[in-house]
Amino acid sequence: MKGIITVVGKDKVGIIAKVCTLLSERNVNILDISQTIVQEYFNMMMIVELNDEDKELNNLIDELDDLGEEIGVEIKLQHESIFNSMHRI
Repeated sequence: MKGIITVVGKDKVGIIAKVCTLLSERNVNILDISQTIVQEYFNMMMIVELNDEDKELNNLIDELDDLGEEIGVEIKLQHESIFNSMHRI
């Protein structure tokens, strides 16, 4: 199954490295990544391949939330179907 990770916050060194390191340690494959910086604000969206187990997904959501607090950005992970439903025109 696929998931969408968004990262938003003030730009600083190491955001991408820390998020990617956590994902690598959890064997989460990054399928696509896009990032922009507008003035001093960082925005990244990733499409990732997730394990089908809900427990592991919930643990990863918590870990990404904790990492976001640690580095001063907001990190959200949503299942692809939820993301698509929320962003339909």
